[in-house]
Amino acid sequence: MEIMSFLLETFLLTLRDVVPIAVILFGFQLGVLKRPIANLPKVVMGFGYVIVGLSLFLVGLELALFPLGEAMAQQLTSAEFVQPTGGVGAEPQWQDYIWVYVFAAAIGFSTTIAEPSLIAVAIKAEEVSGGSIRVQGLRLAVALGVAIGIGLGSYRIVVGDPIHYYIMAGYVIVVIQTFLAPKMIVPLAYDSGGVTTSTVTVPLVAALGLGLATNVPGRNPLIDGFGLIAFASLFPMITVMGYAQIVNYLSSKKS
Repeated sequence: MEIMSFLLETFLLTLRDVVPIAVILFGFQLGVLKRPIANLPKVVMGFGYVIVGLSLFLVGLELALFPLGEAMAQQLTSAEFVQPTGGVGAEPQWQDYIWVYVFAAAIGFSTTIAEPSLIAVAIKAEEVSGGSIRVQGLRLAVALGVAIGIGLGSYRIVVGDPIHYYIMAGYVIVVIQTFLAPKMIVPLAYDSGGVTTSTVTVPLVAALGLGLATNVPGRNPLIDGFGLIAFASLFPMITVMGYAQIVNYLSSKKS
C-alpha cells in the first residue's frame, strides 16, 4: 500500500508538471499558428505515455538508484573497506580511497553511454555532418570526459579542496580549446556538456556525491556533497574538442 500511495502521489505531481507544457504547445498551435493538431489521438496518447513513464522513472529513482548510489558510497568509504596507510586508528589519506575514484569514473562512463539524450544528439550530429562525426566516437568522447570529471570530483570531495579552483581551471582549458579546435565541433562540444546531466547520470552522480560527503570524515554534505554534476558537464567539453583536434590532426597528417 505504501508503494501504491507513493506511486499515485508521484503520478499526480508529474501530471501537474507536464500539463503546463501541453497547454503551451496546444495553445500556440491553435491560438497563434491557428492550425489543427495533426494526429491528435497519437499526440494525446504520447503525452499519456510521457506522464506514466516519468512517474515510473521517478519512483524507480527513489526506490532503487538513489539508495544504491548512497549504499555504494557508504560501503566504499567504510572503515572495514578503507585501509588507512598509517595503520589502525590513523586518519585515512586520499590514496586510501582509490576504489572510490575507480567506481566514480566507471559509473560516470557507463551511465553516460546509456544516456538517451546523448544518443539522440550523437545521431543528429552524424546526420548533419554527413558522417564526419561518428555516433560511437562522440559518445565515447563524452563518456570519457564524464568519467574523468566524476573521478576528479570524487577526489576533490575526499581531500576537501574548494570546488571553484577546479571549475575555473577547467574553463580556462575550454576557452583555449575553443580557439584551437575545429569550428564545427565547438557548439556540439558545448551541448555535449549539457546532455550528460540528464535522466540516467544525474541521480547516481548526486547520490554518489552526497554519500561520499556523508561518510568521509570532516566533509559537509551540503558544501562538499554537491558539485559532481558540474564536473560531469565541464569535462565532456574538453574531451569532445580534444577528440576533434586529434581526428583533425590525423586527417591532415594522412592527407
